Amino acid sequence: MSDFYAPPKKKGLSKKAKRGLIVLCIVILAAITAVILQFTALSDSLRRVSPLDLLPLRGNFHFSSSHLKKSDRFFSSFKFNDYIAVVYIEGVIQDRNESYNQEWLLDTIDELIRDAKNRGILLYIDSPGGGVYQSDEVYIALQNYKNITENPVWAYMGPLAASGGYYIACAADTIYANRNTLTGSIGVISATSLDLTELMAKYGIKMTTVTAGKNKNMFNINSPLTEEHRAIMQSVADEAYDQFTSIVAESRDMNISKVRRLADGRIYTAQQAKKHGLIDYVDVYENAVDDMIDSLYNGENISTEHFRFERKKTVYDYLYETGGRISALLKAKNAAFEQQLLESAQAFYGLPEKLPLPAYYYRAP
Repeated sequence: MSDFYAPPKKKGLSKKAKRGLIVLCIVILAAITAVILQFTALSDSLRRVSPLDLLPLRGNFHFSSSHLKKSDRFFSSFKFNDYIAVVYIEGVIQDRNESYNQEWLLDTIDELIRDAKNRGILLYIDSPGGGVYQSDEVYIALQNYKNITENPVWAYMGPLAASGGYYIACAADTIYANRNTLTGSIGVISATSLDLTELMAKYGIKMTTVTAGKNKNMFNINSPLTEEHRAIMQSVADEAYDQFTSIVAESRDMNISKVRRLADGRIYTAQQAKKHGLIDYVDVYENAVDDMIDSLYNGENISTEHFRFERKKTVYDYLYETGGRISALLKAKNAAFEQQLLESAQAFYGLPEKLPLPAYYYRAP
């Protein structure tokens, strides 16, 4: 009887080992996904970053992922260093427009309150102002940020930081401005009256508005402005003006009577604003960032993250752009003729193309 040799059976992995292997694979896959999403957000920010964002800053430079959905921010919120949040306030301050969104701004400030890595806010303001309600809402949110976190808020003024833009800047502990900044415009507009009653009567146009309440139709085009109407809206403007000037006086540690002398609605240059105590320093942006880090953090490794609203295009935007292109094609002949006239005028006067106004420009005789 011959011996039969049976090779020993290979022992497979235990159930516990298999579960461990599956968990390890899931962790590795999640890590790879996080890295891919992180670099996707970074490359997207790089494509859309402005020249201002590329200024040399001290410490590591981080691009904001604030344009991502809230559900996506988990993967792009890993921060190895404490950071200053550079929050951009650009355009007209209202509920929403192409460059400004009130809900986004308030949500961003609220997120920074909850972020333990955030060590302060530097506001970059380029705004002509806007609504009293929205401006004050942002001012209160920034004051709330300072009270809860005990972190500083500084402000840097770009080309324009006027009216509501200056109102928001008053939430800052220190205010910088570029030497070409225009600021101030401390005042309030409560209403504008356009009375077309005489024009409509001239052309036989009749317009009737049925109301309950004698002042319900005030400031309508078919309602002449009365002294009572004027007094009502003046009281609104005066109350908002008192609030504005009081905030300036408190923020800038100035006497209210001095603020009221300055607050006649005029704009100020950066040097004029510094002379009157409305701002602290006139300098370039990168120095404002460096000064904030040097003076507040004693050489710590503090980086910067930029938070800037970017409105996503809608179907209407694409349709509007397509219509514009079609219209441009239909007007090609007229455009070519106008371009010839423009080039002739530029050559005659020696002016560069697309000269921004106001401008410093010297043309040799």
